[in-house]
Amino acid sequence: MYNLPQKLLAEFIGTFTVIFFTIGAVCADQYQRAASQIPIGTLGIALAYGLSYAIMVGAVSHISGGHLNPAVTAGYWVTRRLGTLQALFYWIAQLLGAIAATYLLVAIAPDAIWTSAGRGVTLLAPDFTRLHAMVLEGLMTFFLVFVVFATLVDVRGAFNKTSSFAIGLTVSVGVLFGGPFTGAAINPARAFAPALAARYWSNHGVYWVGPLLGGVIAAVIYDRLFLADQPPL
Repeated sequence: MYNLPQKLLAEFIGTFTVIFFTIGAVCADQYQRAASQIPIGTLGIALAYGLSYAIMVGAVSHISGGHLNPAVTAGYWVTRRLGTLQALFYWIAQLLGAIAATYLLVAIAPDAIWTSAGRGVTLLAPDFTRLHAMVLEGLMTFFLVFVVFATLVDVRGAFNKTSSFAIGLTVSVGVLFGGPFTGAAINPARAFAPALAARYWSNHGVYWVGPLLGGVIAAVIYDRLFLADQPPL
């Protein structure tokens, strides 16, 4: 068994990695555009997000559960798979990991590229309302947390041993669809860290309300309908 500090460090490192490569891919896309190269585009960003998520879930899930996302942690908490204090510590570790990754990118990325990349901030598309954005972010996170419970939490899941692959693909699919409309945070930590670095909080509540609500609903549905005969871990 791993102790709490080890679990928190795993969540910090895992979230740091995901945010570093995800926002880094956004910067790379802008650099390629500025250099008149073929940009990696939404597909490249989606793969960077999904693959980094998959890799780190696979790397740390045996230590901390591989949440890397406050919405996933909220799902574990509401289904009593994580205590309140431990859930709060997980949130802090995840947010600190995302903040550290973002500020490292601020330090190493050329300012012109960082600025053209919107400082990594997730933005709503024109004429895309906050309500629509919350619904979309909520749905994308719903599917992510549902897949987490189906492949990682449920030991009877067909993909239990390769759950990280399914989880990463779910993130990539979400970015491919939601990226142009909301930036597809699918993770409050993904939205919070660049907003903090850029001091830009417009529509920021969308990226907390939507994912947390979607994650909680997914967790409760899977727990009540498919795990009713299994005790909480």
